[in-house]
Amino acid sequence: MYSILIDITRCIGCERCVEACIESKGIDERLAMKDRAVTRDGLSAHRLTSVLKVDEGHFAKKSCMHCVEPSCVSACLVGGITKSKEGPVIYDPEKCIGCRYCMLACPFHIPRYEWEKPIPYMQKCDMCFQRLVKGEKPACVDSCPNNVLQFGQREELLRIARDRIANNPNRYIDRIWGEHEFGGTGVMYISDVDLNALGYPQSETESIPELTEPLISKTPLIGLSVMGSILGLNWIIRRRDKLMKENKQGNMMDNEKGDSLNG
Repeated sequence: MYSILIDITRCIGCERCVEACIESKGIDERLAMKDRAVTRDGLSAHRLTSVLKVDEGHFAKKSCMHCVEPSCVSACLVGGITKSKEGPVIYDPEKCIGCRYCMLACPFHIPRYEWEKPIPYMQKCDMCFQRLVKGEKPACVDSCPNNVLQFGQREELLRIARDRIANNPNRYIDRIWGEHEFGGTGVMYISDVDLNALGYPQSETESIPELTEPLISKTPLIGLSVMGSILGLNWIIRRRDKLMKENKQGNMMDNEKGDSLNG
């Protein structure tokens, strides 16, 4: 599967990757810049990639992690999010029902919603999937001036990361972020500082779908139960109103009969 390896020690925080993403997706730059100022991590429906300041002198690109076993995919009830055979996790707005389960399921809090639109959709990085199918690299990878981002097959990138760490033990922490966490991610990092700011746990964590699928599998049954209860309550209310109306009509007829007899 296609993946991206990010070397934090090379990143200078120039945000060329962010600019390339905005241009590649045809996003209104004014909206992207506005969202940068008001969102905690710089991500929004108009800003699918951001650069975070990890600590003094260290920066890290943040976007969809394209998990090996995506929790957003397991959470989606209608197949609006899928894991492509190429590797990227992609979104189909034609299937989306707006439940936002993907936002709740993602351990990295990546999917963003178009709150300002009357018919909103979810937005996130798709690793420039349309470029990939044409044999091109993601726009962020192509734009980086310092070769911070490396694109390729996941196993090959893992080999490169291990070699780089082994050959420079004083430069890197002996860890590849994304190799195993949450079942593994398609965007991986090597660094000389901790990357908790990106949402990675302190140690390896089990695959999120193992936690979400039992609940999601029960959702249709829960929905049917709630619908049944609502329909039952509706029938009771309608029945009560009907009886009250019939009783009122009966009282009116009795009063009319009484009046006619008295007359």
